[in-house]
Amino acid sequence: MTTPGECRGPFRPMPQALSTDRLRLRRWSPDDRRAVRNLWRERDPRVPARRRIDAQDRPTEAQVGASIATQVEESARTGLQMYAVELRAAPGVIGYCGLSIGDATEAEPEIVFELARSVHGRGFATEAAIAVRDAGRDTGRSRLWASVREWNTASFRVLSKLGFTDSGRRDPDPFHGDIVWTTLGPDDPSTG
Repeated sequence: MTTPGECRGPFRPMPQALSTDRLRLRRWSPDDRRAVRNLWRERDPRVPARRRIDAQDRPTEAQVGASIATQVEESARTGLQMYAVELRAAPGVIGYCGLSIGDATEAEPEIVFELARSVHGRGFATEAAIAVRDAGRDTGRSRLWASVREWNTASFRVLSKLGFTDSGRRDPDPFHGDIVWTTLGPDDPSTG
């Protein structure tokens, strides 16, 4: 059994917290369930139903908390982190950003980010993702992935600023839009 911040294998663990000029990124916890559930409520209707609040008002806060607890356990095992994103100037969670195995691998994890609509367009997603990208590279990992629905131009802009490029891989989905896989490898430039 590993403890928080400890991981097995050749990689160093990500830090428990990160900070930027405008943001605090702290390890998330099940206590963040309400803020994360609100993000689910705001999601674009093109997002698959299993990733949004449904007509029966699910997932519940308890279910979201359980999902976060599972991610925290994964973090203890892998050394990857998912962070609650907060403004340094004001309390409260505005989103999350981190590295996760997701549909990638422990050695080449996926960067994920989602921020509340109320803070879109201010560069916070890019700022948080740059901090996470750099922390991910500091673990010894040389390649990161990101999967994005083909219609999500805002996320593509963020990833482009981080140096991610189209990998050529697509997961077809005629109902919700294909998933485009982008990657950032050891020889790819990092901007930002």
